[in-house]
Amino acid sequence: MQNKGLIKLFAILFGLVSLYQLSFTWFTNGVEDKAKIYAESKSNDGREIANLERVYLDSVANKPVIDLGFAQFSYNDIKDKELNLGLDLKGGINAILQVSVKDILIGLSNDSKNPVFNEALAKATEAQKNSDKTFLDLFFNEFEKLSAGKVKLSDPSIFGNKSLRDKINFKLTDEEVKPIIADEISGSISTAFEVLRSRIDKFGVTQPNIQRIGNSGRILIELPGAKDIDRVKKLLQSTAELQFWEVYSNQETANFFFAANSVIENHLKAEKEETAQDSTTVKDDLNDLLGEVSDSIANKQVDNLFTVLTPSVPQSENQISSVIATAKVADTATVNKYLAMKDVRALLSNEMKYAKFLWDSKPFTSTVAATNESVDLIYLYGIKSNREDLAPIEGDVIDDASQEYGQTGKPEVSMTMNATGTKQWAKMTTENVGKFVAVVLDDYVYTAPSVNTAITNGRTSISGGSMTVVEAQDIANVLKAGKLPAAAHIIQSEVVGPSLGQQAIDSSLSSFALALLIVLAWMVFYYGKAGGFANIALAANLLFIFGILTAFGAVLTLPGIAGIILTIGMSVDANVIIFERIKEELNSGKGLKAAIEYGFSYKGAFSAILDANVTSMLTGVILYVFGTGPVKGFAYTLMVGIVTSLFSAIFITRLLIDWYAGKGKTFTFNTAITKNWFTNIDVEFLKKRKIAYIISGILIIVSLSSLISNGLNYGVDFVGGRSYVVKFDKQIVASDVASTLKDVFGDAPEVKTYGEATQLKITTKYKIEEEGNHIDDEVQGLLYTGLKSYISEDVSLDEFKPGYDGDKKVGIMSSIKVEPTIADDIKTAAGWAILGSLLVIFLYILFRFRKWQYSLGAVAALFHDVIIVIGIFSLFYKVLPFDMEIGQSFIAAILTVLGYSINDTVIVFDRIREFAGTHTSWKFSTVIDKALSTTLGRTINTSLTTLVVLIAIFLFGGDSIKGFMFALIVGIVVGTYSSLFIASPILYDTVKKLDKTKK
Repeated sequence: MQNKGLIKLFAILFGLVSLYQLSFTWFTNGVEDKAKIYAESKSNDGREIANLERVYLDSVANKPVIDLGFAQFSYNDIKDKELNLGLDLKGGINAILQVSVKDILIGLSNDSKNPVFNEALAKATEAQKNSDKTFLDLFFNEFEKLSAGKVKLSDPSIFGNKSLRDKINFKLTDEEVKPIIADEISGSISTAFEVLRSRIDKFGVTQPNIQRIGNSGRILIELPGAKDIDRVKKLLQSTAELQFWEVYSNQETANFFFAANSVIENHLKAEKEETAQDSTTVKDDLNDLLGEVSDSIANKQVDNLFTVLTPSVPQSENQISSVIATAKVADTATVNKYLAMKDVRALLSNEMKYAKFLWDSKPFTSTVAATNESVDLIYLYGIKSNREDLAPIEGDVIDDASQEYGQTGKPEVSMTMNATGTKQWAKMTTENVGKFVAVVLDDYVYTAPSVNTAITNGRTSISGGSMTVVEAQDIANVLKAGKLPAAAHIIQSEVVGPSLGQQAIDSSLSSFALALLIVLAWMVFYYGKAGGFANIALAANLLFIFGILTAFGAVLTLPGIAGIILTIGMSVDANVIIFERIKEELNSGKGLKAAIEYGFSYKGAFSAILDANVTSMLTGVILYVFGTGPVKGFAYTLMVGIVTSLFSAIFITRLLIDWYAGKGKTFTFNTAITKNWFTNIDVEFLKKRKIAYIISGILIIVSLSSLISNGLNYGVDFVGGRSYVVKFDKQIVASDVASTLKDVFGDAPEVKTYGEATQLKITTKYKIEEEGNHIDDEVQGLLYTGLKSYISEDVSLDEFKPGYDGDKKVGIMSSIKVEPTIADDIKTAAGWAILGSLLVIFLYILFRFRKWQYSLGAVAALFHDVIIVIGIFSLFYKVLPFDMEIGQSFIAAILTVLGYSINDTVIVFDRIREFAGTHTSWKFSTVIDKALSTTLGRTINTSLTTLVVLIAIFLFGGDSIKGFMFALIVGIVVGTYSSLFIASPILYDTVKKLDKTKK
């Protein structure tokens, strides 16, 4: 192996960087453990633990918790750098967004000025504060009362306008218009849902939950991490209304500000004099006090506009700018009020009468020389608006947006326009050479540069002196996702606990560690010293995987863990393949160094390892590009794992083996016990193919029949559910509640802590397809029955239910009905992603093996594996004693099965191809049988090591993870079987028909 020194240096540096990245997670956990100890010591009944933990963490948020001498890190610093865990493993922020149905109605009416329409909107807004009805129903009710049959919803001044003329005409009655408007509202909320989901997907591989709450216009979002809630709010609440405007210069607005200052000064003076006069009318016993107030008002300097606003007045041509004034951030509301005054607006010239004033997107800090005090300031701009307040160019012309670095090296958002936008932008910039134009997003000015020359290529950028890379990325993501049809506001947010339950996570991690130790011990037992070197490489591989995930801010979830388990199997597999090839060469009489060289060479094991990993990598790329949610999370972890596994198995193991072999010591790649295991195996696999076909055929028919007749046990992810926030009088273990409620509902609901440690969020799919108050009462009654052992006996059912009028300390605090997390389009996207990956696999194997029969055998085996795994879940979900729900984790399990199966099949095919090229005199049936026999040791070894990990987690992990692990176990067994008895026989039978000479 060449460049050993370079590889060794890279491995060491890579390991040190990974350790550095992971160290922040270790330190963060240490601080949070101290917070738990503090909270538990201060809490009497367990109720306030979460709040006390927050208090402790807030107290150390900006204090150094790591001091390296040359650098210090606060808790906030290390929290930002820790390994992110998903909602299923760590919990996160639970937020409910309200998409403004009112804004949608205003938009549908083309901003109607009809007094009845606007009064109905106002009354509906007020009524919603004390009503459970949707805003649309309240609006219809109020409109009906106010109109008294004299004004119709189809009136041209309301919904009978040009934009809706294809659907609504003035002849339609209100009852006919209502469903049309309801459909339009539903469509807009669906659009908002898709826009928000797209933004969240681009926010990072966060594995969020996003669900519609009926037709209320509310959307439930759960985001793991919850580190920067302000950033999350900006991301979710931004309407992403991008506009391009011409702007006034500070030279054009200077006279207006001086005139406005005089008007406001006089207005404020009159206002204060009136206040002073009114003070004489109060009771005598307050006269002295009010007299003092009046005196203070009289003696105080009169306020004016320039008290809160500093205009930018150019003294020369060089000082002409698009910034027309500066104010303290705290004074912006006052400035807005003054500039909106009728008397002030009247001072604007005819050319400026439609001017509007907008603030910069980001404040800056400045020091006041007189007091040496730091204040937050912000710039003001004057926008050349019009009667309709329509921008000359809007965001719908943007084709793409991305975060880049400008000419100054600072982050910016680069945008490219479509053909229409390119023409409009060229016209606008041509007309404003030497003047200023502003890029405005959600009524904030992001940049307002001078136009030096016309821009005809349809490109522009959003920049700002203090814009960070993260802010630029978020803006680009928001613009690419599109604008919301109406404003969305976070109306409720809470911290939620892990959906899998902390006990289940702890026990699963313990069992994973135990299984890993067994795998490491097995490798040493089977391969001796070589197994020890493989273990070092495997440990390095895990270090690299977690280091990369941490460094790039990825979020580790259950699907991600599935990807890691698969890469562990692939890493072990690569070493097993290499060792088996070296053993073969040693048995044929080659020397140790020559055997090692051949084992690691392309002709030896590397070709098979490369093909298997490239196939899996291509699958990962397709799944990542076209998948969403759990599919994307799995794909990301898989791709990272493939790269690290290849490096670890090929280079680190090689370095260690070469180092040991160089010492001249004996090296047998086995132990005295395992020396003759799996040697001289000669199984005639193809003679058993008809039996295998019959067995597989029966399994597939049974699986398909069960899927048609029995269906699948779809979880909340697929069907939605009723979600309840339940408060207890003591701290409750979520996993215990889930087990108890399983007896009541038939299936275990999703249970996690919600806010305080004494609150749980319980989501059940029980009778989710049925509607009505009686169903709601039934579900709440069953919930009460199931939770009786956790609450006081004196709490009645009425007290437990929501809406209880008394002092409610225990019971249901709120309830909502949520739509599926995995919507139909996500299912479709996942399906297309999987089909796309199968096509890529087919084409790659065709390219590498030069025969379509190899591709057919591999893809047929994959279909075989998926159908049987799904079929087993359909057959046994009513029988087995653990939940076998179909949800996000099941999708990840299926993807893992696909990855494992194709990896196994390609390894076998590679040996078949090698034997076919080497032993040209053999019959093709002999080639396949010999190839399968010689790879049998490798197949059993790899499958056993992977199964040990899965079985250990299945047996000792929590109940909430058993279904997921069971799917993986079944998939690994079926995938191993299909490589031997399905893929290879199909290859043989299809080749045999075309080539009669090789039977």
